[in-house]
Amino acid sequence: MRTATYFFIFLNLSLALFEEPAVYPLPFLATSVLEVLCLLVFLGRLTHFAKVTLHNVFWKDTKNICIMVAILLSLTDLAIYGVLRLYNVRSIRWSRIVRPIFLINFAESRQIRRAFRSIRNTLPEITYVFLLFMFSLLMFSLMALKLFGERNLQTAEGLPYFRNYLEIVFDLYVLVTTANSPDVMMPAFDFSSWYALFFIAFVIVNTYIFMSLFLAVVYNNYKKHLKVMPGGAC
Repeated sequence: MRTATYFFIFLNLSLALFEEPAVYPLPFLATSVLEVLCLLVFLGRLTHFAKVTLHNVFWKDTKNICIMVAILLSLTDLAIYGVLRLYNVRSIRWSRIVRPIFLINFAESRQIRRAFRSIRNTLPEITYVFLLFMFSLLMFSLMALKLFGERNLQTAEGLPYFRNYLEIVFDLYVLVTTANSPDVMMPAFDFSSWYALFFIAFVIVNTYIFMSLFLAVVYNNYKKHLKVMPGGAC
């Protein structure tokens, strides 16, 4: 039963790879039949839990309630999507976001549930570091707007360079990952090589200092909660 449950959970999560939009989409009928099959297996497994568990205990367990709600939402969304598809009305399968609930809330997923609870308990404790990082990012973005916004610089594609504050925030956020380095600084560097100091300071503060601090806080708090967290139910 445990192996079968894991298999159908994996199959249910894998459907997102073949549902529109996808590189290799399967026919809607095929994916819908597989999803209904998975939901029937989950419902059968839940019914089995109900048969071997005391009535009061079963209905007080939030895991069982979460699974029932996820099954109901998935079936409702599938039915609505199918009807709209018959009338050529474009819609979105919003119930895909509830599929990980099956992975977390079945009794066989105790270790995954422990990891999920540890992540959930860690989030409030890393909020302050995240807020400090966002404050630094916003301040550097404001400085970039003042430095480059009035110089009429352009990117290699001929687009305005660092003239919109929100676009600057996004570009510098990507720069934290170094994914757009050094392309993001080249228009400013071509104008004056001294402007490279701004981007060097930004990378040192946000990539090397804040990201290392953020990683350390996440790791230490996650490890602490994982050690003290019991292995029981949610």
